Amino acid sequence: MARMTPSEAFVETLVANEVTDIFGIMGSAFMDAMDIFAPAGIRLIPVVHEQGAAHMADGYARATGRHGVVIGQNGPGISNCVTAIAAAYWAHSPVVMITPETGTVTQGLGGFQEAAQLPMFQEFVKYQGHVNHPARMAEYTGRCFDRAHSEIGPTQLNIPRDYFYGDIDVEIPQPQKLDRGPGGERTLQEAADLLAQAKFPVIVSGGGVVMADGMAECQTLAERLGAAVVNSYQHNDSFPASHPLWCGPLGYQGSKAGMKLISKADVVIALGSRLGPFGTLPQHGMDYWPKDAKIIQIDADHKMLGLVKKISVGICGDAKAAAVALTRLLDGRELACDANKAERAAEIASEKAAWEQELDEWIHEKDDYSLDMIAEAEGEEGNWLHPRQVLRELEKAMPADVMVSTDIGNINSVAHSYLRFERPRSFFAPMSFGNCGYALPTMIGAKTAAPERPAIAYAGDGAWAMSMTEIMTCVRHDIPVTAVVFHNRQWGAEKKNQVDFYNRRFVAGELESESFAQIAIAMGAEGIVVDKLEDVGPALKKAVDMQMNEGKTCVIEVMCTRELGDPFRKDALAKPTRYLEKYKDYV
Repeated sequence: MARMTPSEAFVETLVANEVTDIFGIMGSAFMDAMDIFAPAGIRLIPVVHEQGAAHMADGYARATGRHGVVIGQNGPGISNCVTAIAAAYWAHSPVVMITPETGTVTQGLGGFQEAAQLPMFQEFVKYQGHVNHPARMAEYTGRCFDRAHSEIGPTQLNIPRDYFYGDIDVEIPQPQKLDRGPGGERTLQEAADLLAQAKFPVIVSGGGVVMADGMAECQTLAERLGAAVVNSYQHNDSFPASHPLWCGPLGYQGSKAGMKLISKADVVIALGSRLGPFGTLPQHGMDYWPKDAKIIQIDADHKMLGLVKKISVGICGDAKAAAVALTRLLDGRELACDANKAERAAEIASEKAAWEQELDEWIHEKDDYSLDMIAEAEGEEGNWLHPRQVLRELEKAMPADVMVSTDIGNINSVAHSYLRFERPRSFFAPMSFGNCGYALPTMIGAKTAAPERPAIAYAGDGAWAMSMTEIMTCVRHDIPVTAVVFHNRQWGAEKKNQVDFYNRRFVAGELESESFAQIAIAMGAEGIVVDKLEDVGPALKKAVDMQMNEGKTCVIEVMCTRELGDPFRKDALAKPTRYLEKYKDYV
C-alpha cells in the first residue's frame, strides 16, 4: 500500500495497463489527473469534437488489439461520445470511456454541465464502473480495463469530479490477462465429426479471427478442408486476399463469387462471427444463404451462438484456438471433402475469375435513374467519374500494408467489393451501427497506433462534412492520413430509396458544397481535385507518398456522377400506400 492522491492512483493504473495515448478534449473535471499525464508517459491528443475522440480510440484499439482510451469534460463532452461508443460496441473494440461527472456535493441540483452519465451509455458498454469512493479509484479503473478485454467491448469508468482529490492508501492492481481456450471438448468433437462428413464445407471468417490474430490458423484449417473462405460483413481483412481459397465478403455490396459458393455449402463454419442479419441478407438479387446447410458457429461470446441463424454445433471459444483444435482433430482422418478437393478448387477459381471480370466490366450503374445522371454529367465541366471505375483504380494503386477505413454510404458500401487485404487489423468500418462521420477520426486513431502503416479513409461528401474538421487534429498533432472524398453532391444511399420507392420525389437529399480539397488546404493540409480517371491512381500514390515521407495529410476530392448502387435498406421498405385525398398523388 502506498500513500497517494486518487488522481495519482488513476494515472498509475493507466500506466499499469500500458496506456500511452488518450483522445479527448481537456476539461476542469479531470484536470488534476491530466496535469500528471505527461510525466507518466501519457499523451493526451486534443481533438475538435469528442465524437471524433471516441472514434479515434476505437481505431486505435482495432489497429493494435490494445485498449483505446477516450476522456472528456462532464456533461456535454461526455454525451458527445455516445454515438462513437455505440460504433465501438458493434465493432467489439476494447475502448475505455472515462467519464468524469458532476461532483457528489451538487449532484441532483441541476448544476452546470450536470447529466446522468451512466444511463446514456448503458446500452453500448459491456461494463460500467462507477467510483463510489476515492479510495476505490484504482480498483474501478483497473476493472474497467480488464473487462474491456474479457467482455470484448467498450467499458465506462464514471468518476465524480471531486473524487480526484484527497489522500488514500492504495495498491495499484496489475492487469488480468485472460487466456481464452478453443471451446469444450464435446462441441469441438461434434464439429470435427460434422466436418468429416461434409462434401462442400465453406468457412465464414469473421471479426473474431482478426481480434484473435488467427488468420494463419484459419488459413491452415481452410487448406485442410479445401474450403472456400468468405469474409463476414465488413471484415475484409479476416483472410488474405491473395490466397486461392479467398472468395471475398458477404453482405451488402459483397462478392458474388463468395455468395454463389456459400449457397452450395452443406456445412458452414462461422469462425469468430455472430452472423449478423445485415451481413447475410440477399444481395445482387441472390438469396444466397444455404437453407439446408449445417452450421458450426464459433464465438467467444456464448450469447451469440445460435442468436441469428439456427446452428448445429455452437462452440464458445477463441477463433484462433478453435481453428487449431479443429485442424488437429481432422488430421489423419479421412474426410468426405477430400474426394472432390480438386473439383472444388477449380470451381472456386472459376467463380472468382468471373466476378473479377464482372467488376472490370461494371463501369457504371445500369438502372434508368443512374443512366439519366450519367447523361446529365456528360454536359458538366469535368465529365464526372463513375464511382465503380474510381474504386477499381484506387484498388490498383493501394500501397502494401495499407489500413483503410470506410464511412457509411452508397459509394463506401460499393467499395466493399474492391477492398482486399493481406493482414488483419487493416480494415475499419462502422459495422452494423452504421453512423456517418466515422472514417476519418477512426483512421486518425489507427494511424496514431501504427504510424509506420499507410492510412487511408474513404468518405462520401455527406458523411465527410460531419467529421472533416478533424483534419485540424491531423495537422496540429502530426498524425498524417490520406482521405478520399467521393463528391457526388447528394445523400446517395437514402436518395436511392427515393428513386426505387418514392417515384423520384427527392426531399433533403442534395448536398451542393464548396471544394473539400480547398477546405482541407484552409485547415493546413494538402488538397487534390480529381476529375479524370487516369488521375485517380497517381493522386492516391502522391498523397500516400506525402503521408509517409513528408508527414503531410492530404484530402483527395473525387468528382463523381450521381449514379447510385443498390439501396442498403431494400429489405425494410415498401411502395407507399396513401389513404387521405391530399396525399393521393404521393404513391
